[in-house]
Formats: sequence, structure tokens, C-alpha cells
Amino acid sequence: MAKVLDKETQGTSSAAADKKLIDLLNQQVANWAVLHIKLHQHHWFVKGSGFFDLHKKFEELYDEASLTMDELAERVLSLKGQPVSTSKEIAAGATLKEHAPLGSAKEMVKDLRNDYVQILDEFKQTMKVAEEQEDEGTHDMLNTMRTNLQKHVWMLDAYLEA
Repeated sequence: MAKVLDKETQGTSSAAADKKLIDLLNQQVANWAVLHIKLHQHHWFVKGSGFFDLHKKFEELYDEASLTMDELAERVLSLKGQPVSTSKEIAAGATLKEHAPLGSAKEMVKDLRNDYVQILDEFKQTMKVAEEQEDEGTHDMLNTMRTNLQKHVWMLDAYLEA
């Protein structure tokens, strides 16, 4: 993973510190790319009594994942970094794992919930580094994403209780 996320920064004043933040942001670019694919997979393979609601919800969430991935990549660019952008870089940089289609809607929702929780945990470290670097823009962006993910986790937990 280090070689892929080790992309050079272009002319930053504190390159070592900035590099750490760019690497963590690139990890999230990769994670959201993987999540985007997984949400498509769930959208395509969902079956059962909740099909119509979940099919629509997964589509809403993969559209959101695409926008989130784009926002993270553009933040990397604004920090004079280079976002991961190839399948090879994404596979090497992501901490989320792909899998074969899951057998039930409940498994899909649980998997998505667990991915969101993992991203929330990883955001903590990235937000801490942004704060240490006094990068309020990155911190605020991640905090907004974090708030949105927390709501998604709550809603997915409510679905799983049924």
C-alpha cells in the first residue's frame, strides 16, 4: 500500500506532514471507489420482500459514494497531491474488501453498515492529522462526511433490528 499511496506532493511547504494527510485521504478515495462498486453489486443482486426499497436505496448510496470519492480526490488535488485513480492503485490502497455477491438483503445491509463503521474509524485518524496540520478545510470536510455516515449507520442499524 505504501508504494501506491506514496504519490509525490507538488511543491508543498511541509511535504512530510502534508504527505501523511494526502496518504490518508488517498486511502479514503480508494475506499469510496471500492464502496461504490460494492453498492452497485448490492443494487444489482438484492432480492426479496425489501427489493424495491433497497434497490432504490443502494442506488442513492452509490450516487452519494461517487460524489464523496470525487470530493476527497479534489481535496487531495487542492493539497497539491495526486489522487489514486487506477484500479491497481485503488485495490492496493483500499482497506475495504470486495467480495462475491452476498446471499441476502440483510447480509448486504450488514456489510454496508460495517463498511461505514470502518470508514468512520479511519476518519478519526485522518481528522486528527488534519487538525495537527491546522488544515481546517480538510477537517471540516471530513466532519461533515462523518456526520452523514453516522446517520447512515443509525438508519442501517434500525433496518437490521426488524
